[in-house]
Amino acid sequence: MPARERGKYLFPWRDGNRFELLVDGRQFFPRMLEAIEKAQRYVLLEIYLFESGAVATRFIDAFVCAASHGVKVKLLLDDFGALGLAPRDRERLVQGGVELLLYNPIHFSKHLRNMLRDHRKLLIVDGEVAFVSGAGITDEFDLPEDPEQSWRETATRIRGSVLVDWQEMFVRLWNRHAPNPLELPVPAPLAEADDMRGRVTVTTALARQDIKRSLYNRVRHAKRRVWLATAYFVPSRKVRRALKQAARRGVDVWLLLPGPYTDHPAIRHAGRRFYTGLLRAGVRIFEYQPRFLHAKTILCDDWVSIGSSNLDRWNLRWNLEANQEVEHAAFGESVKIMFDEDFLNSIECLYETWRRRPWHARLREHLWGRVDMWLESLGRRKGAQ
Repeated sequence: MPARERGKYLFPWRDGNRFELLVDGRQFFPRMLEAIEKAQRYVLLEIYLFESGAVATRFIDAFVCAASHGVKVKLLLDDFGALGLAPRDRERLVQGGVELLLYNPIHFSKHLRNMLRDHRKLLIVDGEVAFVSGAGITDEFDLPEDPEQSWRETATRIRGSVLVDWQEMFVRLWNRHAPNPLELPVPAPLAEADDMRGRVTVTTALARQDIKRSLYNRVRHAKRRVWLATAYFVPSRKVRRALKQAARRGVDVWLLLPGPYTDHPAIRHAGRRFYTGLLRAGVRIFEYQPRFLHAKTILCDDWVSIGSSNLDRWNLRWNLEANQEVEHAAFGESVKIMFDEDFLNSIECLYETWRRRPWHARLREHLWGRVDMWLESLGRRKGAQ
């Protein structure tokens, strides 16, 4: 661990954990629902997207069932991200004994403060197990009619000492906005934990940038590889420079980015304007082809970061984000194997080919790049207020 990382983060590195890599909703949704079904004391969910559909119905059934057995069920939903949750589903949750709290309700009088969103994705059950990912409770991550086109996502199942920090993060935010404070027992250490080190890193809009700082430090100190998957790639100049410098000193800097499938084409065009400089520096760029790549995963040597945070300036400036970091050779190898398969399902952008892309592609990059810069300047003005 680079010496500069010590003492600058909200939460410390902790030993005594067990992390399990889960790929796609068809893997992690059943494990999450199983944990909710086994809950004895409490279930905590903090999530951005929660939209009515087949997946949401499965979770609502599980939440209501748990509450009917005396389990405390607390859902902290982002108000904007939950716009797609139908009134009938909200009513069913409340009538079923589930406590629902909406983060930053949208109102015209808030002006730019409406942009501050809770983008985290976290489920905690009984202080014994947690799930962290980039997924929402929506059908896109487990399409009932076309599962092969479900969005590509990555999660980690967590047990052990870092649950203390995940739970503290949730309780802090809940108590800041709920009428009644939430008091929970401190999660107990795992009796037979693997020797796996982990740390929770967070972004709290303009106030704290642990995720970006950690990434930057890891890229600067990487020896073998920097493999990075993100759904929205609009990195800061500082991060771009670190990626280029790592590639120039011989590190394998490989970016896994969305291909033709994306829910925000404008962001893809804005980010593609950086390809030329990165490719020239020796960074390899792969665009994922089979479906929408929504995962947020970083592998630097044996250090891994998985969670809610994309590598775009909007996320880092306006959102609450949270990632699970893991430093363990075997876990890093499992993430490497996952990346290997994703790279095989991608098309690499080569420098000479990229230089010959058509004029209309360059125009889209330029126009959406101008929008990105305008939004960035808007964010800077907000931060100065």
